[in-house]
Amino acid sequence: MGNDGIDSILREHRLFPPSPAFSDIARVPSASRLDALYSHAAADYEGFWAALARSELNWTKPFSKILDSTKAPHFRWFYDGRLNVSYNCLDRHLEKRADKPAIIFEGEKGDTRTLSYGELHREVCRFANALKAQGVALGDRVVIYMPMVPEAVVAMQACARIGAIHSVVFGGFSAEALKDRIEDAGAKVVITADGGQRGGKIIGLKVACDKALKSGGKSVTTVIVLKRTGQHIAMKSGRDIWWSEAVADHADSCDAVAADAEHPLFILYTSGSTGKPKGIQHSSAGYLLGTIVTTQWVFDIRDSDVFWCTADVGWITGHSYVAYGPLANGATIVMYEGAPTVPDAGRFWSVCERHKVTIFYTAPTAIRALMKFGDSWPGKYDLSSIRLLGTVGEPINPEAWMWYHRTIGRERCPIVDTWWQTETGAIMIAPVPGVVPTKPGSCTRPLPGIAADVVNEQGNTITKPDQGGYLVVKRPWPSMLRTIWGDDDRYVETYWKRFGKRYYLAGDSARRDADGYFWIMGRIDDVLNVAGHRLGTMEVESALVAHPMVAEAAVVGRPDDVKGEAIFAFVVLRGERPPGGVDDKITGELRNWVTDQIGAIAKPSDIRYVDNLPKTRSGKIMRRLLRSLARGEQITQDTSTLENEAILAQLQGKA
Repeated sequence: MGNDGIDSILREHRLFPPSPAFSDIARVPSASRLDALYSHAAADYEGFWAALARSELNWTKPFSKILDSTKAPHFRWFYDGRLNVSYNCLDRHLEKRADKPAIIFEGEKGDTRTLSYGELHREVCRFANALKAQGVALGDRVVIYMPMVPEAVVAMQACARIGAIHSVVFGGFSAEALKDRIEDAGAKVVITADGGQRGGKIIGLKVACDKALKSGGKSVTTVIVLKRTGQHIAMKSGRDIWWSEAVADHADSCDAVAADAEHPLFILYTSGSTGKPKGIQHSSAGYLLGTIVTTQWVFDIRDSDVFWCTADVGWITGHSYVAYGPLANGATIVMYEGAPTVPDAGRFWSVCERHKVTIFYTAPTAIRALMKFGDSWPGKYDLSSIRLLGTVGEPINPEAWMWYHRTIGRERCPIVDTWWQTETGAIMIAPVPGVVPTKPGSCTRPLPGIAADVVNEQGNTITKPDQGGYLVVKRPWPSMLRTIWGDDDRYVETYWKRFGKRYYLAGDSARRDADGYFWIMGRIDDVLNVAGHRLGTMEVESALVAHPMVAEAAVVGRPDDVKGEAIFAFVVLRGERPPGGVDDKITGELRNWVTDQIGAIAKPSDIRYVDNLPKTRSGKIMRRLLRSLARGEQITQDTSTLENEAILAQLQGKA
């Protein structure tokens, strides 16, 4: 293999073309229409994006400049124009959609609430006025640490309305993680709640906020607290104010502040390889444009849709496909506060049935976790309203893709497998569902205007089909991150230095098949070096999950004197976990299965059986934790964001 790429050992040949019934009424209905978009982008890259910016965004001051690359890799788009993001999400819909549902909310206990576009606009204006009364102005930073309730979107939109820069911190993060983000952003105000509800428990958000501010966050002058659970909490005089009191007596109208196209809309922190969070900074116009057009192209959004993206707004998926993209398109969104298995494994499907969800977008981790409970749970519910399925967050293995297709989509819904990142702002590689045939496990092709490629160590395009390499983007795009907040050097070092500032380095390995379809092979950091072969973890995990006994699997490497690295697998079975997490018979069967599926080189040396994989409350597998466990190292990292900390004993083979 040498330095030319990463070995790919997984093959998938099934092909699912879009149905004529879907294509006939799709926003992009034909190959000729999609080809026209690609051709426009290829012939006039800047003009392509400028035309979309003019047609899809409402400008206070129209732009005349498109792309500034003079200080690359710090790019500027539409940089002499001015607009307001909140106006583009709310005000422009009021004439035709004031009474249309904007948000349909359901709490874990079953409480529901619907906000029309008119009502959401009034709530946003009232809260924007409340923020101004607390001294928040253009450019000030506001940290939002909230449960998944409509007020979280209200707070985000209110910040956008007055030009404040929001930084949403996921409600599952610890007080220490919250403190780090408050201090790095230099936040003036924190918006939180007395608590949130998840998994039948109350998450103590205000308690964590108080702890964070006790040890740091000296820039914070005000804490606004939403009463969500009604539990008793301490309120600090002179600093803390209830949401209801903050908005009392404020008008339900507020002029939208026009800001420069490049004005930072938000900072969103993502974990770095060193463990120190990176504050990803996104612009206003370019970011919003990316979310608007991808919501149209990838989700085929239309006025009658009910769109449910299950992501929390504490993550980029919740920003782009809950708070901004669908609302800017005038869609109806669903928000659910709670766990997918409360009160039982049918909760997601009951929400879909009850609210007539038409587009359902969730993570492979959620799909695999729900697969474990079998087909009977989704079979109890009428899912006929769903017309499009989506997946996001990590590569989806073919077995989970097929279950999603058969059991949830009933073999009639296109599946859009989307690759993108916090840093990209919007979807980059995904099928356009009315045109592009799909393959289980592939995110298919880059969208129009996205110059993604797979390159080798020297930065040259890998032309050989199915040879893995580095996933890069060769041209700037409007929704890209602008920098790392307060750390331009780290921005350049992390994303641009590897190939001499020519390409954006995504940090993922990928391959391209003979049809030009992209397959994500995992993070570059997760590549295993087994006996001279560099293997992507995703392919080994896919082989394991394809076995009928296996519900989920995560693979990491551990040092090996002979192979360099040996493969260590953590496996969740569909049935009962073997006592002590070990079963030689099952292990032998799974090792032989992997050998048959993809070759002896990928055969796990160790398999440990657990009830669940260690996931954050957002559903992401904590792979650094698994690597430490596989190597027999002491657990020193913060585990407070684990959905279930009790799983650690099983992972260590102690239960």
